[in-house]
Amino acid sequence: MYEYHKLTAEQKAELVKYRLSQGYPPHSPPHPVQDKQFYLLTAACYEHQCHIHTEFRRQQLLDMIFDKFGGSGNEEMSASALTTNLRICAWVVLPNHYHLLVQVENFDVLSDLFRRIHGALSRQWNIEDNITKRKIWYRWSDRAIRSERHYHTTVNYIHYNPVKHGLVKSPYDWVESSVHWYLQACGRQWLRDCWTQYPVRDYGSDWDNF
Repeated sequence: MYEYHKLTAEQKAELVKYRLSQGYPPHSPPHPVQDKQFYLLTAACYEHQCHIHTEFRRQQLLDMIFDKFGGSGNEEMSASALTTNLRICAWVVLPNHYHLLVQVENFDVLSDLFRRIHGALSRQWNIEDNITKRKIWYRWSDRAIRSERHYHTTVNYIHYNPVKHGLVKSPYDWVESSVHWYLQACGRQWLRDCWTQYPVRDYGSDWDNF
């Protein structure tokens, strides 16, 4: 993610030139696949600083996400979600990044939704911390879900993420995660069977190393 900062001026210029030749923005991550039904969305804090360091802020972020993105499962969607036709299928919020598994009909709405959420929280958190013009967020990225196996493995990856990053010993110990929603809606045995049938293994070992 931050390898660009380590390049020389000549290497940076060459990389930007190549990206432009491929039709990509000069620095932002490309979004080459925009016609799928499900996506894993990931957003990270700038330089992976832990700006979402309290349960209150993580819940505040989740509340705004559900307000802008929409409901989960069979829950009633908010007014904004009805206009974007977007549903959240799984989620986890960590101190310095978060993951969402979403079903979306119009990929084009995502950039605006992230911009609204991140912009509002950046302003509020900078005021709370008495800091001016601090950059909170770096970017968001997406990964199209390719199959049913990919979908369920992604659910497991999201729920295991707090354990992967050494924050807790069990996925059930992390509050800001959809594992609790699945536990209530589907039961512990369903989660165990899903974990056994769709193991995470080294899922995400390359593309999500921010």
